[in-house]
Amino acid sequence: MKRAWFALAILAALFCATLFHSRCVQSLGTRLTGLLTQAQAQAAAENWQQAASLTQAALELWEEQELYLHVALRHADADQIQTCFGETAAFLDAQEQGEYAASNARLISLISLLCEAEQLSLKNVL
Repeated sequence: MKRAWFALAILAALFCATLFHSRCVQSLGTRLTGLLTQAQAQAAAENWQQAASLTQAALELWEEQELYLHVALRHADADQIQTCFGETAAFLDAQEQGEYAASNARLISLISLLCEAEQLSLKNVL
């Protein structure tokens, strides 16, 4: 009987850790996409300096969580987002409106897909 309780305790701990992880990734994704959406609006208004500042803030937020993200997520997903941040910054520096908008939209999409993949849902469990 002790083994059954111990196994249930381990399952409960794993379930709680999964919920915590999902919540952390969702919160990070919401903050990142908010900053990047604001940056897109600034770039559309041709306020490139503010757009660059907001994108840099999003990158710094991403990098603050880099260790956790590389431990908890697939490396390919984290690396793809990191690469897309670089592309987006390059288009910001060049002030290429169309290319920047496409790259920023791709970055937002990758972050949203990552958040969706980390949610505890029947679709992700099956």
